[in-house]
Amino acid sequence: MARRSPTLEGFKLMFRRPSFGLAEMAWRWSFGAAVTVLLGFSFVEYLDTLPVSGGDRFLLSTHHPYLVSRALAHILSGSGGRVALATALLGVSLALLWILLAGSGRAITLKALLAYLWEKHPGREFPFHLRSLLGLNFFRAGAALALLVGGVGAMVLGGMVSTKKNPAPGSAFLVFLTVGILVFLAFAVVNWFLSLASMFVVTRGRDTFGSMAAAMDFFRDHVGAVLASSTWFGLAHLVAFSVATSAVAFPLGFAGILPAGIVLAGVLVVTLLYFAVADFLYIGRLGAYVWILDGPEIDPTPEAPPEPPAGHGTREAPPIEIMDPNELILSDVPVS
Repeated sequence: MARRSPTLEGFKLMFRRPSFGLAEMAWRWSFGAAVTVLLGFSFVEYLDTLPVSGGDRFLLSTHHPYLVSRALAHILSGSGGRVALATALLGVSLALLWILLAGSGRAITLKALLAYLWEKHPGREFPFHLRSLLGLNFFRAGAALALLVGGVGAMVLGGMVSTKKNPAPGSAFLVFLTVGILVFLAFAVVNWFLSLASMFVVTRGRDTFGSMAAAMDFFRDHVGAVLASSTWFGLAHLVAFSVATSAVAFPLGFAGILPAGIVLAGVLVVTLLYFAVADFLYIGRLGAYVWILDGPEIDPTPEAPPEPPAGHGTREAPPIEIMDPNELILSDVPVS
């Protein structure tokens, strides 16, 4: 027994069932909208807490770079504690919101994918526990926090290389870039395995840690198929990103001609279209992984045609006669 190409099935899923991609966009864009609203509200509230004196207004009205910088330094002085507290509260709130939305959204999309794969085999159920998905997303949020800490650590290490007595900006940037790339690669690997583990929560009913172990076993047993699907969908994502970056240059080219609002609207439209394509590609790649794990099997051996019954339209082939090479009939050799 064999299965069809998981990569092909993933791409077919994107076009045959666009509702799956729209469901993925729904929970992702809901979180993005919440982030945008909360960040905007927090920024406005932070500006309201800043004291601006008459002298600061006068210095700002001069539009002189040095005087404006002095006014901003006076206005922002002493507000670092409020910024740190607001950032911490906002980060915790957004992390909790993302854990809930990502767990619920992934449960819905995976159940729909499994129902699509087994629509010709009804009656199969996939029981799971939502708290296992929430646990996986909690670890993913922790990995994102580790990424931020690693980025700060990369900047600190880069600063330690270049000092006031021995400035070395090139070496500092090289250290920062190297450490930052290593931290990001580690985060990408951990985040990929955690996102893959959610598949085993729904399909196999595993708990949080059991799904992590199952994801590692799955990758080890199907490394070729998983890498092939990831490569093809990664290339498609790269093409979409290249097209989007080229398309963004079109509205930006009219920055000096059209109003700023129209230019920003064009950039926003292109950005949202890219995010939509990325979400559809993600759901297609997830469908390919699910197909590798639990796709219905097909029999590649074609059925032999039935043999006709004896005596019905069949004739025996006549015997083949062998001609004597010494026979002179039909010979073009003259007889002496």
